[in-house]
Amino acid sequence: MTRRGAHAVPDLVARARAGEAAAVARLITLVEDASPHLREVMAALNPHTGRAHVLGITGAPGVGKSTSTNALVAGMRRAGKRVGVLAIDPSSPFSGGALLGDRVRMGDHALDKDVYIRSMGARGHLGGLAWSTPQAVRVLDAAGCDVVVVETVGVGQSEVEVAGLADTTLVLLAPGMGDGIQAAKAGILEVGDLYVVNKADREGAERTRRELRTMLSLGERHEGAWRPPVLMTVASTGEGIDDLLGELERHVTWLEESGELTRRRTLRARREVEAIALASLRERWGGTDGGDDLDVLAARVAAGETDPYAAADRLLDRGGD
Repeated sequence: MTRRGAHAVPDLVARARAGEAAAVARLITLVEDASPHLREVMAALNPHTGRAHVLGITGAPGVGKSTSTNALVAGMRRAGKRVGVLAIDPSSPFSGGALLGDRVRMGDHALDKDVYIRSMGARGHLGGLAWSTPQAVRVLDAAGCDVVVVETVGVGQSEVEVAGLADTTLVLLAPGMGDGIQAAKAGILEVGDLYVVNKADREGAERTRRELRTMLSLGERHEGAWRPPVLMTVASTGEGIDDLLGELERHVTWLEESGELTRRRTLRARREVEAIALASLRERWGGTDGGDDLDVLAARVAAGETDPYAAADRLLDRGGD
């Protein structure tokens, strides 16, 4: 955005709030590029956020995340909801890769003005999300989406970061992929609100569901806590999707009535503020490498002349000069 364009931020936000796809796309691009005008954009968007329900969809590669997202969006549209989808692409945003796959699988909604689909490059960020995903969610929230679906990269066991971003986390598994064992190793049973065995028409689907239910039953839950259901779907045909949408609505109601929604969103905001503050600190003392000061301090620590905590304090003190 040019210097003259900086004065257009209020107009850009107004157009996005009116549902103009090009304006939404421009705002998300500003987010991804860490534009100098990002602070102004976020300040303008903030009064209009907090209405959308954020649904995170995660799972290992091949379980049918994009196909399931497509089916869920179709169900939400039948209910009259405006939907935004952020599909995180593991490849470079310039190389195509999964970008085309996401578009093909969600092509049913390409001409629907009340569905916005955006692929975002993870750009090496671990945890299944792009670093800019929280701000992109804010853009879609402010643009009037009732639901924002965040579909993660599909990186397997490290893909639990979405739970810190979403109001509801949906974990997808499929029979015959060793997902039950993988889930136990990953600790992913601690982050899911809804569990779905997709491709339920395949052999072993019932066994996968039984294993999941058994593992979930081993966890300790206090009275009144949400008990995650395990559902069966065949997303490619739409089988089981209505039941899944019903459980999603039940979870939304529980979040609101239990106060858990406020707690999760406050924690999410805390992480976002912390991440921005840490990024600002890095900029203050010369980027992520810390510049020459860090090299000098590292040499002193290695030589035993100072300890790493004292060195870190010294680095931060210099950053505030």
